[in-house]
Amino acid sequence: MHAAFHRYGELFDQLGLPSSTVEIRTFIAAHAPLPGEFKLEDAPFWTPAQAQFLREAVCEDSDWAALADQLNAALRQH
Repeated sequence: MHAAFHRYGELFDQLGLPSSTVEIRTFIAAHAPLPGEFKLEDAPFWTPAQAQFLREAVCEDSDWAALADQLNAALRQH
């Protein structure tokens, strides 16, 4: 079995967020930098459903895990 390949915008679609390149950059700019004491899924700007999706993506090493890691890294940048 092989892992599905997802695009970054698709992660935003899964989270119910606008997913164009400009909208993704705007989201990241609005929420970065994410303080180190927060796990990605515990950030205060997620809805409970979004947080659960991200938690499952990472914990279960799902097809979305790599993109969740990219989003985490992007939100940690200054």
